[in-house]
Order: sequence, then structure tokens, then C-alpha cells
Amino acid sequence: MDRKKRFINGVLLSLVLTATPFLFYIYKFAPVDSKEWDTIFGTITSGGFGSVQSFLHALFTKISFVLLTGIWFITATNWWKYSILVPFTMFLFQLSGTINFQLQYIDEYDFLYSLPFITPIIFFLVYISYRISKRPIINTDLEEDVDDEISKILSDEL
Repeated sequence: MDRKKRFINGVLLSLVLTATPFLFYIYKFAPVDSKEWDTIFGTITSGGFGSVQSFLHALFTKISFVLLTGIWFITATNWWKYSILVPFTMFLFQLSGTINFQLQYIDEYDFLYSLPFITPIIFFLVYISYRISKRPIINTDLEEDVDDEISKILSDEL
């Protein structure tokens, strides 16, 4: 991957990470005591929650954690990075429980129940991580670049 693509990827990743706290607080824009909220994206209902604000708080909390642990897994280079899949699986299961509001206990977590739903996603993330790690990374030494640039400038002036 060349420098420009790495720079663009880094900027995009930084923007996503910077936007995460704002994503977490989207629920504050929802009406406090309303069961429905009409937005430009459609009508949001509270489902099994007491209000739309409660539903959005639970939803965006789970989305934030799924997003952060997913990015952490994909970008991690340590040998223990697969242990990140345990909280990632838990957050995905909790997210599905929040979306499927007929479930009685939203944050009740049972690893065996979540495994059949999460396994394809885990394999997909492992595959993405494998593909990213196999790409050739060009390690440019900053000191060499600076020395080359100084030599170039000095040779142009003489």
C-alpha cells in the first residue's frame, strides 16, 4: 500500500474513532417520554423500551462497543488479538438483543447461545485480518527520507 492510501486509511480510521463519542450520545436528541420519534430517516419506535431515548441509548451503546472492538481486532498485530473476539462476540449478541426487543433480558449474555449467530462474523473478521496482515508493508525509514531530501536540496544548490 502506498503512502497516500495509508494516509487516507489513517485519516478515515481517525475520523471514525473521533466520531465514536458523538455516536454514543445520539440518544440525547430523542424525545424523553415518547414511544415514537419521526426523523428524516423514518419513524423510530421504542419497541420494548420505555421510550425512544432509552432504546437509542441501548442501541448506540452497543453499536459503539461493536465498532471499537471490531476496529481493535482488525488493526491489532499482537499474537493475542483473537482474545478480542470474546468481548466482540458478547457485544454483538447484546446488540442483537437490543434490536430484537422481544427478548426479556437485553444484556443477559450466554456464550453458547450467541456462538451460532456470531461464528460467521468471526470468520469474516479473521479473514479480513489475515488479508490485511498479508499485504506487503513498505517500511520507510524517516531518517533516510530526511537525509535523501537534504542531499537532494544541497546538490541542487551547488
